[in-house]
Amino acid sequence: MSVDFTVFKGSKSGEIVEAIGHRDVGPRQALVQITHSGVCGTDQHFRHQGQGLGHEGVGIIKVIGSMVPEISDLKVGDRVGMGWVQKVCLHCKPCLTGQHSKCLNSEQFGTANLDQGSFSTGLAWDVSALFKIPDAIDSPSAGPLMCGGATVWGPLYEHGAKAGDRVGILGIGGLGHLAIQFVNKMGMEAIAFSGTESKKDEAFKLGASEFHATKGVTKFEGIEPIDFFLITTNVLPDLSLYVPVLAPFAKVFPLTTSFDAWPVPIFPLLVYGYSIIGSGGAHPQSMRAMLTFAATHKIRPILEKFPMTKEGITAAMKKLDEGNMRYRAIVEV
Repeated sequence: MSVDFTVFKGSKSGEIVEAIGHRDVGPRQALVQITHSGVCGTDQHFRHQGQGLGHEGVGIIKVIGSMVPEISDLKVGDRVGMGWVQKVCLHCKPCLTGQHSKCLNSEQFGTANLDQGSFSTGLAWDVSALFKIPDAIDSPSAGPLMCGGATVWGPLYEHGAKAGDRVGILGIGGLGHLAIQFVNKMGMEAIAFSGTESKKDEAFKLGASEFHATKGVTKFEGIEPIDFFLITTNVLPDLSLYVPVLAPFAKVFPLTTSFDAWPVPIFPLLVYGYSIIGSGGAHPQSMRAMLTFAATHKIRPILEKFPMTKEGITAAMKKLDEGNMRYRAIVEV
């Protein structure tokens, strides 16, 4: 089956461009009618490229390819979400060992299928990278979970975080406000760090155990050691400020999308066995667990809504770029 769809793309000037896309639905694909899409800060990095934008989509399956019943339990009528990864091969070593998000032959946002994106009315998507949305999660809330939620969940679920651990969360924004909720509901202590105290009350309402303002601080005093440290700010921090509050063998996760070098104090890593681990999402089983957990524990992003139009997307990205979004944007048809 063939499908035409409206898609909103970036451009060399950075202006959002409305275009018409066309796809033949392949044997491993599902045709998804998009209803909502989260707006992620990473979309800004691709705004000056002529590609479809958006990678936090939610929609309804309208058609499935001939092989789908053999490799997936998804069916027509299911409400599904998709994120950064667009397809995995299912036969490389990472896939065969459950590490699908590290697939050696994957197709991903920004490097493949540049004619598509979740800022659109529809797309044809490989079912290896589609996830059924639990009934308890409404579609607007589901969008940001597909990337933002997965980004903060993966380090905890996949790297041994357990009840009672102390988890530092630097930055209370699109990622950080979700991280606080997950950490709290998983039975851990959420230690929030933010530039000023303007978000202190909200951090505690979200489930933070402690709050520490960072602006002007040269040394933290009286903070018990932290076992996991999630960096969710849009700019990488001076890590040397936070090393003294890390517990031995602490794991540090820089979740900031950055192409810059990051100075790392090596001696403390040698002495205390710290790990710095890159993490850009979650594996399929981890994604399913995240969605189930979010449904059960009522973890939801705080949203601002915009229409799925050129003007709506432009306004959402402008507000996000200015740092005024509270806390995730969703565009909806």
